[in-house]
Amino acid sequence: MKAEFINPFLNATKNVLETMCQTPVTPQKPQLKKDVATYGEVTGIIGMTSEKISGCMIVSFTEKCILNIVANMLMEPPKDKIDEEVTDAVGELTNMICGGAKAQLAKLDHKFDLSTPTMVVGKGVEITYYSNAPTIMIPFKTENGDFVIEANLGEK
Repeated sequence: MKAEFINPFLNATKNVLETMCQTPVTPQKPQLKKDVATYGEVTGIIGMTSEKISGCMIVSFTEKCILNIVANMLMEPPKDKIDEEVTDAVGELTNMICGGAKAQLAKLDHKFDLSTPTMVVGKGVEITYYSNAPTIMIPFKTENGDFVIEANLGEK
């Protein structure tokens, strides 16, 4: 995957979490993902395709992290466990992050169409990637736990 694809995902993630969820995030060093298992307890997957490139973007949250993010989004106390409302919120976050990255990628002449997000609940669940290209994982830290963004984009 080209390096020019990393910054749009990093910037969109930071923007969405800090503005929509009042959650400061600190990106860590991007790395190649070595397995096909979900990182956290709740994961959003969205397909991306353009004329020449296809793949997906994944956002995966640890339970403590997403419960606090959703509490900030809804201005409520954190829930005790992941429920349908939390899963729906991850779908919305997945859409917003990927939409933000899509807008930045369009400025680089990459015009993507996006699919509807698929939600996965459970840590370590094996997932199927939309491209055989290497997957770049960007870990993020928050004061209430960690999450990752994965970008798996390759030429058709």
